[in-house]
Amino acid sequence: MPRGSSVEVGRDGSDPGAAERTDATVADVTVADVTVTDERLVRRAVKAAALGNAMEWFDFGVYSYLAVTIGDVFFPSGDGAVRLLSSLATFAVAFLVRPLGGLFFGPLGDRVGRKRVLALTMVLMAAGTFAIGLIPSYAAVGFWSPVLLIVFRMLQGFSTGGEYGGASTFIAEYAPDKRRGYYGSFLEFGTLAGYVGAAGLVTVMSTWLGGDGMREWGWRVPFLVAGPLGLVGLYLRLRLEDTPAFRKLAEEPTARTATREPAGLREIFATQGSRLVLCVVLAGAYGITDYMLLSYLPTYLTDRLGYDEAHGIVVLIVTMLLLMCLITFVGRLSDRAGRKPLLMAGMGGFVVLSVPAFLLIGQGGVAAVLGGTLLLGLSLVCLLGTMSAALPALFPTRVRYGSLSIGYNLSTSLFGGTTPLITTGLIHATGSDLAPAWYAMGAALVGVAAVACMKETAGRPLEGSPPSVSTEEEAAELTGSRGGGA
Repeated sequence: MPRGSSVEVGRDGSDPGAAERTDATVADVTVADVTVTDERLVRRAVKAAALGNAMEWFDFGVYSYLAVTIGDVFFPSGDGAVRLLSSLATFAVAFLVRPLGGLFFGPLGDRVGRKRVLALTMVLMAAGTFAIGLIPSYAAVGFWSPVLLIVFRMLQGFSTGGEYGGASTFIAEYAPDKRRGYYGSFLEFGTLAGYVGAAGLVTVMSTWLGGDGMREWGWRVPFLVAGPLGLVGLYLRLRLEDTPAFRKLAEEPTARTATREPAGLREIFATQGSRLVLCVVLAGAYGITDYMLLSYLPTYLTDRLGYDEAHGIVVLIVTMLLLMCLITFVGRLSDRAGRKPLLMAGMGGFVVLSVPAFLLIGQGGVAAVLGGTLLLGLSLVCLLGTMSAALPALFPTRVRYGSLSIGYNLSTSLFGGTTPLITTGLIHATGSDLAPAWYAMGAALVGVAAVACMKETAGRPLEGSPPSVSTEEEAAELTGSRGGGA
């Protein structure tokens, strides 16, 4: 169980010896310094964090899968392309305010704790999504309908600005060092589960009600489901204690006051600049490829290939179910082989396979579309199963939540959330249905360079925290059975 730590923490939140320390050089760490995790608590923490992530992507998945219908309900004027672009622009609005949420919630989570902030983001996220389901249509209230949609989308975006950084930090700080990839992969398992839930519900509703029924009232149901989901997630998160790493840091006499300093943003930008840049680039390449497949593809199939909305979503559901079967294996493999080889495989896969995949998809047949989607999915799962463990390890414990929230959300705002809008615009500007492939390839090439600049962190303690292991025996083996007081 967590004990006090004697590992020195620098004024900037980093471990001064981190650059020199390797797995074998833990001579100054005693058994009493090591965190021995409780697997039962780790699993509860993973469940609570993953459910929140599932809910976040359920919300955003519903909107992206209903993009055409929402365009008809809230933006009825103009031709079909204009309505779709208006709907996707409103989708992007939520991402444009995410950095503000990251700036607010991230440093707050480093000061008052991960648990409290994650509970707050859950409430706000559920409220924003539920409220969208209650908005009157444009036909009922005119101008105020799209205005209210934008307002509640901004609330969604602001709250999710604290979600991913907090949830990935929460899991990373609870998990033992040698299993961080495995447990972290469940966060993106939640992402896929949220997308599958959204896609499945939209498909059932669309099949049952048809286009007219969905435009009349059916589109509201998936948004209203967020209310009870949010209450379940809030209950799970409130039952947990804060992470062992945060509690240890807060207990240290030199850190107790520092963790509550109000100058968190200044410190993050002053001390973590190069790591923030790396985080933005990594998350940007990841976000573009992720949103290309999981958010934009159903719209592409409907808009460019004339697929019925339900048929396009079914293809994606099959792909995501396969990825859900693979993702925890990828996470486990990253613990053994390292984060960098898996990330490089994913980025390289998008460089090599994007054009063949979209050529297959362009054939239009179900088998061809499914085959092309699976090519992209197998590349994406290498990123999904690894990134949730790789990104938190970029930053020291003292500023991890804030730094990751700022870097990840800035990147998602600039690149991930705008992917459907930019890709649709590129297709209409160039007339080429391969524009999404070229965009994904360019992002992945940048991602390859970013992965090459990373340090390998698999199996190593998080910077600013003592080692974390699964058993007392592993702690004794790690330290050579050296004792020591707390």
